Amino acid sequence: MLFIRRLVFRSSIRSQLRVFCRTMSGPNDDVIEQIVCKEDDIPNNGMQEFEIGNNGNKILVVKQNNEFFAVGSKCSHFGAPLVKGALGDGIVRCPWHGACFNLKTGDIEDFPGLDSIPSFKVSVANGNVKVSAKKYAIEHPKVVKPLTKRNPENKHTFIVIGSGPAGTECVEKLRQEGYDGRLVWVTKDSYLPYDRTKLSKSLSSEATSILLRSHQFYESGDIELLNRVGVESIDTCAKIAYLSNNEQIKFDSMFIASGMTPRSTPEVSKYDNVFTLRTIEDAHKIFQSLSSDCHFVVIGTSFIGMEVAASNFSKVKSVHVIGRSDVPFKESLGREIGERVRELFESKGVIFHMNTSVINYIGYNNRLSEIELSGGLKLKADVCIIATGSKTNVEFLAGSNIEINSSNGAIEVDEYLETNVKGIFAGGDVANAPIYPTDAKSSLGHWQLATYHGKLAALQMIGKKTPIKSVPFFWTALFGTSIRFSGYNRGYTDVLINGDLENFRAVIYYCKGNEIVAVATIGKDPIAAKFAELLRSGRTLNKEQAIDDKWLTEEEDTVVCTRL
Repeated sequence: MLFIRRLVFRSSIRSQLRVFCRTMSGPNDDVIEQIVCKEDDIPNNGMQEFEIGNNGNKILVVKQNNEFFAVGSKCSHFGAPLVKGALGDGIVRCPWHGACFNLKTGDIEDFPGLDSIPSFKVSVANGNVKVSAKKYAIEHPKVVKPLTKRNPENKHTFIVIGSGPAGTECVEKLRQEGYDGRLVWVTKDSYLPYDRTKLSKSLSSEATSILLRSHQFYESGDIELLNRVGVESIDTCAKIAYLSNNEQIKFDSMFIASGMTPRSTPEVSKYDNVFTLRTIEDAHKIFQSLSSDCHFVVIGTSFIGMEVAASNFSKVKSVHVIGRSDVPFKESLGREIGERVRELFESKGVIFHMNTSVINYIGYNNRLSEIELSGGLKLKADVCIIATGSKTNVEFLAGSNIEINSSNGAIEVDEYLETNVKGIFAGGDVANAPIYPTDAKSSLGHWQLATYHGKLAALQMIGKKTPIKSVPFFWTALFGTSIRFSGYNRGYTDVLINGDLENFRAVIYYCKGNEIVAVATIGKDPIAAKFAELLRSGRTLNKEQAIDDKWLTEEEDTVVCTRL
């Protein structure tokens, strides 16, 4: 049996507003009832933290539409204080990474992270706001929702392919939502699902330290997890999956979240000291190859390349970064942030070679020794990382009826993540999916969005038809500087910058005509979260409102917004 675990972070300050605190005894059932504030202490659409009990623990109290709610005060992902986040219609959004939690239930509705937060009973009498909460729930910040067991009488079989964030959330959500048929989870990975975003920031990460769940958790929901197993082909007419272990499984519904594989070439893959980064095994090989006298070369100037360069700079003798564009992050974050990031890296001693490409890899006895650039320059290379993009893992779909986008190689899906074959869904990096709230479709390699796709696919598979309604949100950290981004800026025409980009306290608005389509922030939390919530609620932002961040200070009912 899987018990619900509830965790809330402790704090050291006693509540100034406590009128009384009554505890009723019972093993793990002690209940604290406490008046935390007056009814008028919190404005409508406002939120405030209060200490509850005698151990300095805090809860978040929210007043919305003149109704009060109380939930855990910390985000279940990395413990960010939710009081500093963004308040939406019935949800609160994390200021750091954009996760959303339901104010009534504490359930996680958008990601990253997998866990919910505790919710508490609130009552109002004689102008006093009273919270009733189990002591155990107050002291534990995460709620792991229980999984349904398999019912042998249910003859349906669902298959989930891939153990990245999309596949992981899908199997979990299926069982949490009551699906009790057979559930088979196929992954080529050797490990249980883990937080892959940490690999580029810490190559030495051990699997046990970044696992998302335990074996016991999946066993509690009778999930058949097949590690080191791939899907060889799919008969979409008969609905049969042919696996690499020679097993054939007939299925009723399938979710494909097979992800991507980093791009490389046979020319360089023959060298033992040339790597791509996707798995824990990749990370460990790279880490074990580094040394204080190592010349480290990174090819690629997007997130993986830049994070690896930053996190390992102090471990090697030199770091050289090679890019085709004139600044890093140009495609994803634009020239302005790219130029400032390059200056930051150069101030640490990283050497850039931009507007160039590699024309020759020089090595002996399976060891790369030099890299020759298009301008003729040769760089010493004791270890080389290739981070120049990825290709979708769709080879096993050859011969099936599933439609593949000819431009990006991703699986075509509709707003419900369903492919052109009824009952087969796809999500995460491998899907060419609608991007909310735009009319565009794309394959975005975002951890947050992939996790959301997993949730959505699970709901569709059990008949709870739910359209995509998640604003893309991603982040990075470089030499201690955090950048957060929300929205979709493909095709933007210009930018508006508020603040001091030189000193890393700025908001960058990406404009498409008069409309703000995306926001990047450095040292300006929770503006990216607030913008994501604005888009999620069906509103838009224009340039006039963005000047000097005026939209943040105007009253909700006076902001000039357009319904999408």
